[in-house]
Amino acid sequence: MTTKKPIRVAVTGAAGNIGYALLFRIASGEMLGKDQPVILQLLEIPTEGAQKALKGVAMELEDCAFPLLADMVLTDDANVAFKDANWNLLVGSKPRGPGMERADLLKDNGKIFIAQGKAIDAVAADDARVAVVGNPCNTNVMIAAAQAKRLTADRFTAMVRLDENRGRAQLAKKAGVSINDVSDLFIYGNHSPTMFADFTHAKIGGKPAAEVIGDEAWLKNDYLPAVGKRGAAIIEARGLSSAASAANALIDHVRDLTTVGAVHSVAVNSEGRYGFAEGVWAGMPVKTTATGYEVITSYEMDDFAKSKIALTNDELVGERDTVKDLLAS
Repeated sequence: MTTKKPIRVAVTGAAGNIGYALLFRIASGEMLGKDQPVILQLLEIPTEGAQKALKGVAMELEDCAFPLLADMVLTDDANVAFKDANWNLLVGSKPRGPGMERADLLKDNGKIFIAQGKAIDAVAADDARVAVVGNPCNTNVMIAAAQAKRLTADRFTAMVRLDENRGRAQLAKKAGVSINDVSDLFIYGNHSPTMFADFTHAKIGGKPAAEVIGDEAWLKNDYLPAVGKRGAAIIEARGLSSAASAANALIDHVRDLTTVGAVHSVAVNSEGRYGFAEGVWAGMPVKTTATGYEVITSYEMDDFAKSKIALTNDELVGERDTVKDLLAS
């Protein structure tokens, strides 16, 4: 029987496909530990259909009889959802519609993340941390963090763990080895097809991945596009976007950010590291510490890696310029 105080976990877009794949795993203890009670604070848009669906999800959560699920809050009000929340998982965002320009999508989502960033800064717990999944997540987290007066930028992260998981899986498949044999594969830049899955430092069975694979052309011309466009390939195959794998990656993202010593890919404020522009939020390797995380800056990039990072940086800078009027606080 655990005596730990419950951790409050706010989840936006809670009745959506990712939310549905996520909530049961949080409640079962897979994210924060098998002895850690949680209170789920679930936010959905204020429409009758969304709120009704949210009630249905909550009914299912009750029916699972999870010992760690201490309570639930269902709401359409951000100030209620984020009240005293320790973890704020921003899953919900507006999807790109037919004929919609990316710039319009950035600005429409920007308004959502301005409001959520302000609400979190105003009412969330003193130790509040934010993980943004809703796309375009790198720019959405930049917008949310720009609203904060109380919480520091390092409390805000965006998820590139799905890309890391995809990249590791593709290397394992190509090499014919267990996923456990693939290590040191980190994602740099944007969560988009421009991201760079850095195979140049990855290891397979402790040896350089490029040496084990023995096919540089495949790594550069097949592997990188396959990882970068995996989401589109899944939509093409099943007619729906990645939900279960995204939820799984978010579980990994938060679990590793709360596991001292874990080394993993996270999108953080670049602070000019790895050649990224100041002020953009970019995927890079971090090591979790007792008080947060530190970016690992020791990887030396060759000319090919630098060229890939430059491309994804250009995209991030372009997104930042598109939403610059939303960043003024």
